[in-house]
Amino acid sequence: MTLKSTIIHRTEAPVKASSAFGWAAIFLVFFLGFAGGIAGQGNLIRLLFPAFSLVVALYLYLEFSLLYAGFTWWIWCLTPLIRRLCDYYGTPDPNGIILLTPYLVTFVSVFSLIKYLPKVHRMGGLPFIAAALAVTYAFIIGLIQNPAIGATRAFLDWITPVIFAFYLFSNWSNYPDYRDNIQKTFLWLTLVTGVYGIFQYLTAPAWDGFWLEQTQIVTMGEPVPMGLRIWSTLHSPSPFATMMMAGVLLLLVTPSKWSIPVAIVGYLAFLLTLVRSAWGGWFVGLLTLVASLRPSFQIRLVLTGVLIALLLVPITSNQAFSDRLNERFDSIVNIQQDHSLGARQSTYDRDLNIALSQFLGRGMGSTWAVNPMNGQLEKIVLDSGILDSFFTLGWVGTIFYMGGLVTLLGKSFRDKDRQDQAFTAVSRSISLGIVAQLGLSSLMIGFSGMILWAFVGISMAAQNYHTNAKRSLSRAAYLSEVDIATISR
Repeated sequence: MTLKSTIIHRTEAPVKASSAFGWAAIFLVFFLGFAGGIAGQGNLIRLLFPAFSLVVALYLYLEFSLLYAGFTWWIWCLTPLIRRLCDYYGTPDPNGIILLTPYLVTFVSVFSLIKYLPKVHRMGGLPFIAAALAVTYAFIIGLIQNPAIGATRAFLDWITPVIFAFYLFSNWSNYPDYRDNIQKTFLWLTLVTGVYGIFQYLTAPAWDGFWLEQTQIVTMGEPVPMGLRIWSTLHSPSPFATMMMAGVLLLLVTPSKWSIPVAIVGYLAFLLTLVRSAWGGWFVGLLTLVASLRPSFQIRLVLTGVLIALLLVPITSNQAFSDRLNERFDSIVNIQQDHSLGARQSTYDRDLNIALSQFLGRGMGSTWAVNPMNGQLEKIVLDSGILDSFFTLGWVGTIFYMGGLVTLLGKSFRDKDRQDQAFTAVSRSISLGIVAQLGLSSLMIGFSGMILWAFVGISMAAQNYHTNAKRSLSRAAYLSEVDIATISR
């Protein structure tokens, strides 16, 4: 039997959470990446790290599914930092080949989609299929109309969040384990990336400064201490801010003694990204979360928030942080002087009618171009998920893609289950907080898309889990009544 058939036809079994060998494999992969990068072996690491990561991902997917889920999140977060170390201590790679690693690791979860495809209708997973079909359609159009490398690169950005979300959804029978895994993983992600982000802001590490100088992205600040908009271990402030938005909202309902200390770190790093749209998304998510909870939970949430604010305010009042933060907050108030908002308005004025006229769409790769000066593949910045959707997917694809996403969100809000209210409520809130920003950024793709779709997927898994649990209880109660009636006769 081939590896593919082994993966697809593997029999159902209780999820296995941990393994000494699995943890050792994960540790060795990251040790290889960081140690090799610092040792100046960047050319070798760019090939070995993706290959070893894929092998470990396949092993974990087959044997220790929870470890695979957590490993996937860490790969997305740490690979960009490994790339910068390889570039700084070795020969820079302008194409960023090592950045394929998260896509390879995530794409392993496509076997779940193949495995459950015959019964996806009974599972309630058709909206995931609709979104995946829309992306595949745009990929085919892209291969016809655009350069193959650009179409493939865009396809990976669009498809990986959807298939990973379906992977979480398809494991609904083990939902409590995946819920706990997400909470633990994001707690540690928030702590590690938050601490590094604050360190990055205060010291401007040489490898981060070197990378910023190479990319010449002026909107991310200057490579000097306290002169950066932090992006931590990721590759830009926006996806890092999206992750921190999810992390700090999750911490409000995570039952851990570390929740509040980690939240302090997380909120400070979140503020230092200076991504105002993510701040607004957090506010939308918080309002949705509060409105979704029972009064007892609401009171607890408010008290937790007040405590975090009391501990955070003295830190942000320090001049090292206050100058940059006050300047950014002032830009929200003085909207007339907001240059980025003006640029987005100009983009909509110029491109909205053109985007809405795309019936079939331009396909994957239409928002990527090859720079004639250096031959590198570069993304055309639209700063709008709406424009990106219509340009790439057209009306045909957008209806299926956005229809699938909206349908899933709608289902999650119709869930009246109260057994797991806090986590399901925060999952919905995180997804809605990201959706609220789609008019300002393409957050449905790449790492931000992973977060959006993953929390949609786990919300649907929770719904299936509780629905089936209720049916099982009802059936058990019915059989019990039948047994009693039989005995009485």
